[in-house]
Amino acid sequence: MLYPVLMSDLSAALTTAVAAALEAGGLLRSHFGKPPAVNELHAHDIKLALDVEAQDLITRKLLAAFPDHALYGEEGIAGNQGSEWQWIVDPLDGTVNYFYGIPHYCVSIALRRKDVIQLGVVYDPQRDELFQTALGAPSLLNGQLIRVSDRSDLGEAVVSIGFSKNKTTINAGLALLPRYIERVRKCRLMGSAALDLAYVACGRLDAYIEQSVSLWDIAAGQLLLENAGGKIEVTERDDAPGKLSIRAWSGNLQLLPQE
Repeated sequence: MLYPVLMSDLSAALTTAVAAALEAGGLLRSHFGKPPAVNELHAHDIKLALDVEAQDLITRKLLAAFPDHALYGEEGIAGNQGSEWQWIVDPLDGTVNYFYGIPHYCVSIALRRKDVIQLGVVYDPQRDELFQTALGAPSLLNGQLIRVSDRSDLGEAVVSIGFSKNKTTINAGLALLPRYIERVRKCRLMGSAALDLAYVACGRLDAYIEQSVSLWDIAAGQLLLENAGGKIEVTERDDAPGKLSIRAWSGNLQLLPQE
């Protein structure tokens, strides 16, 4: 399926990011449902050989087109680390879902200049859904404009609560559940931060909250959401360098105050 791209000063970079996401997604889809090779197995996380293979593929495509750029990904860094242009890559967001044959995972690619995200691409290979945006441009799903939900009543909302990988952040997420589950229509635990943000951006979800994520989980989705009219709060965690807490919502909804 061919997708139109946004026309902007970033069009070449966006075209390259889309091509890389589609190719990496095709690789993941071709192996989905087959027993994957496991590199690391932890209590609440799994690392697959396909994570590395997909990031290597993305790295080759991005740095072939932009050899002076840096790349920062879940599976390591590459390129010119002194560059002000940095690609931020999660080659397989939702690895545990993927490992268990749950068809809810994605490829996430963002580009930032210094501290400003310039473009974002999130591709869901199983649904063949491509979310894309660029700085100052609208957010698109398969070429169609998307906007956040206009629901303003918390009682009508569907909220995703994410759970992280250590006891502190798991307990923080558990504390959120009873506060929201009694007030909203439904709470969901989806297993992919990038897709959660994309789903808030297109109105499928009204909010997404998680206590500990990494930059590669949210960089592309953050810009998608902001360009679709949503709001996002990202806070660095004092107890875990490099980890972030996130609250993302439509902007039309009043979230509960933080405790």
